[in-house]
Amino acid sequence: MTRSLRRDLYAAGAAALLVTAAVLVGRRIQDTSRTLFVDWPPLLASWGPHLGPGTPAAVLVAIATVAYGPALAARLPWRALLPAAWATGTAWICSLALIDGWDRGIARRLTTRYEYLQVVDRFHDVPAALRDFTRHILLDSPDNWPAHVAGHPPAATLTFVLLDRVGLRGGGWAGVWCIAVGATACVAVLVTIRALAGEALARRAAPFLVLAPAAVWMGTSADAYFAAVAAWAVALLALAVTGRSLWWAGVSGLLFGLTCYLSYGLTLVALIAAAVLALGRQGVRERPALLVPLLAGLAVVPALFTLAGFDWWEAYHLLVTRYRQGAGGIRPYGYWVWANLACAVISTGLATAAGLRRTGAVLIGRRTEPRDDVRLAVLVSAALLALLIADLSGMSKAETERIWLPFAVWLLAACALLPRPRAWLIAQALLALLLNHLLLTGW
Repeated sequence: MTRSLRRDLYAAGAAALLVTAAVLVGRRIQDTSRTLFVDWPPLLASWGPHLGPGTPAAVLVAIATVAYGPALAARLPWRALLPAAWATGTAWICSLALIDGWDRGIARRLTTRYEYLQVVDRFHDVPAALRDFTRHILLDSPDNWPAHVAGHPPAATLTFVLLDRVGLRGGGWAGVWCIAVGATACVAVLVTIRALAGEALARRAAPFLVLAPAAVWMGTSADAYFAAVAAWAVALLALAVTGRSLWWAGVSGLLFGLTCYLSYGLTLVALIAAAVLALGRQGVRERPALLVPLLAGLAVVPALFTLAGFDWWEAYHLLVTRYRQGAGGIRPYGYWVWANLACAVISTGLATAAGLRRTGAVLIGRRTEPRDDVRLAVLVSAALLALLIADLSGMSKAETERIWLPFAVWLLAACALLPRPRAWLIAQALLALLLNHLLLTGW
């Protein structure tokens, strides 16, 4: 065993110890003070071993991806690899969700009292609903919004309102939307890596992005959809700066603006965008006009919502108050500030912990490391920094296994730096299968 591999195992072991500590300490706190508001800390889940109709499919997808994923990722033409990654990722997310059955696993996820579909009927007059949106955020306001509606800007809810308007009504269609769109996040990450750090690393990352433990929470969660929109904003920015394309820059800006109106916390994606601009600075210097459509596109969605009467800043400040009015004001920061990181380990897997160890090593020895490895390490580090800032903010106590999906998909890219991918893929697949078969997850 080489020294480098031994250090990878140490990193994975340290991550496993962090999760173990979060489980044991969290169980103690929950049993004594009941202040965590989760049944199986640090996850928002409950113990419930079970099998389901998705079990055989999930096992088959895992075996096939472990056995053939790395070789196919290396050999398939690039244009074939991207749809193959999306299709396999979709199958993985769907099969894991169906372990809980169609009803609980997909159709009812977005119809609970906390979710967006509860308020679709209140958006018959969309302009009026937007003007009054902030009046229903606080818990003591009349007809206050459900938790997830109040906790996000209205573009999140409007997505499901629009689905309803075009005839795709109910939790089933909403769930399928989140899965199908959410699975494209891995494609966006691959496009970004190829543009900035080379095709070889993108191909090495592909199986890990497809077989991510985070898929447990991507089916079915609106955060999977948010993750995809944010990832494509970054991907198109990478294509813009490397290809000097004004069109890609404009669409990227448009998606960045939409991202900020899907989730307040996703303003932190700006850190990943900054890393892309830094890595593609030569393209920006050669064609500085790229910044014009980028900024113009970025202004579109905020301008439309502002003209419609929605004040983003007012809504955010009210949300902070609403957060403190509920469980967020009771959950202990001293536990969640590190237990959140345990949640991140669970959703990204031990392979990612080892990959992040290698990311740090690449940055430390960047003068002697391959240029593409360094560029990938910068991209991954930006995502990690965004996640850490979100953690320290205190606005992400619990449920981070889904809230941080938009950052988790970028952390998975660090696995491209690992040797012996099949062994790490087995660990990733086993973690996801155990999670979905032993726990009943929720949000």
